[in-house]
Amino acid sequence: MEPARRGRCQQSVGSEAPLDDEELVNRARAGDLEAYERLVARHTASAYRTAVLLGAGADAEDVAQEAFVKGYHKLSRYRGESSFRSWLLAIVANETRNLHRSRGRRDGLVLRAAAAHPHSDVTEDVAIDSVLAGERRTALVQALRLLPVRDREVIVCRYFLDLSEDETVAMLGWPRGTVKSRTSRALTKLRGLLDREGVRRG
Repeated sequence: MEPARRGRCQQSVGSEAPLDDEELVNRARAGDLEAYERLVARHTASAYRTAVLLGAGADAEDVAQEAFVKGYHKLSRYRGESSFRSWLLAIVANETRNLHRSRGRRDGLVLRAAAAHPHSDVTEDVAIDSVLAGERRTALVQALRLLPVRDREVIVCRYFLDLSEDETVAMLGWPRGTVKSRTSRALTKLRGLLDREGVRRG
């Protein structure tokens, strides 16, 4: 990397406020590799967790890394209509789908591992508790595994990754109305599954 470029990125360290994603994207587009490295460091946890929750399993780290590589090469396509995070997570989700197609199966057990061993600073406990207060984590994970893939994806986006509705629209590429309706239906299905689990254990 050219010293001049590295120096410009380092100017944000110290008394100046950290650079936001948009500024880092602009610098990365101009050839500042360190700017993109900062984006990678900032969003690695979310990318990894997204891959895990969507079923990448032991390949989650590889999926996240591949998404960052593809994201770098696709920076010219990023128009800023959504947050960089949701744009990146859309790539992660697509890479995870590609993984599922290539291996022909989904590893639902990774959801249990993800719930038992949180890998990021995302406040999924707060988000889930606000919707499904008092439910046992193990029952929740088991119920998530039973949901259809699209229902699971919208639940993961809204309540595990704590994405806004706009970010979920951007990440999944669905119309806003579809996100709203599927979120409602998915939550109803999830509550039903949890109720059945409670009755069976009661």
